Amino acid sequence: MLVSMIESMKIAREKGYCVPAMTVANEHMLRALIAGAEAKKSPLILLYMYGNNPDIKYFGRIIRDLATQASVPVSIVLDHGEKYEHAIDAIAAGFTDIMVDRSSLPYEENVAQVKELVKIAHAIGVGVEAELGHVGMGGDMSQNVFTVPSEAKQFVEETGVDALAVAIGTSHGKYKGEPKLQFDLLEELRETVSVPLVLHGGSGTGDENLSKAAKLGICKLNIAFEFYRSALDVVQSEEFKNTPYAEYGMYGFMAKAMQETAEHVIDVCGSAGKAE
Repeated sequence: MLVSMIESMKIAREKGYCVPAMTVANEHMLRALIAGAEAKKSPLILLYMYGNNPDIKYFGRIIRDLATQASVPVSIVLDHGEKYEHAIDAIAAGFTDIMVDRSSLPYEENVAQVKELVKIAHAIGVGVEAELGHVGMGGDMSQNVFTVPSEAKQFVEETGVDALAVAIGTSHGKYKGEPKLQFDLLEELRETVSVPLVLHGGSGTGDENLSKAAKLGICKLNIAFEFYRSALDVVQSEEFKNTPYAEYGMYGFMAKAMQETAEHVIDVCGSAGKAE
């Protein structure tokens, strides 16, 4: 069933678990992730990074069709929409929600640009996530700017966003070094901010860290790198190499690996059996 991620996240916030948000770029990946969510009876958020598929509007129709048929709640979200036109394209493609990422801008510009797109999105029932603070890449903590709770509260009030991505020590892409999440900061943000909180850069952060974050207030966990890694690993495995005509079934191998990864992420988030 197709739902807004905001609806799913509000339930997660109330009941103390996290909804997994998984990157999707093609139909094989899409079917694998939905199959994983259905197997675990978990709500699911599908993330689309602009440009990952050559035709967002056509792919949007495919996602909506399969999401509508799913036996669990599924949301479709533009991830890290960096330009105004990206958000408009996602809305036109039928996405249930958008992320407006202006976290690299000064606070006032972030507020102004997010507020404008909130007004447009809300007019047609589309939810909006934004980011305050900044999550870096590849474990480089020098790129991170931790979210300040008082600023986060003010930001939500000024923009009217439905969800807020916060920076507490994770990193996008392949994590290098030992992840050190600021759990005290997360707890303060949970108490201070009125909307559901989102954690980006979940890949490589460690199951224990992510499970704890889910219990302490993260309602949406973004995972991307681990799915691409699992697909790459399986086509480099001896099982694949030793299977006759394996190349003809390559997408099947990859889909199975991604579904298994999806089911593992769902267990980490604590969302198994929570589909409503």
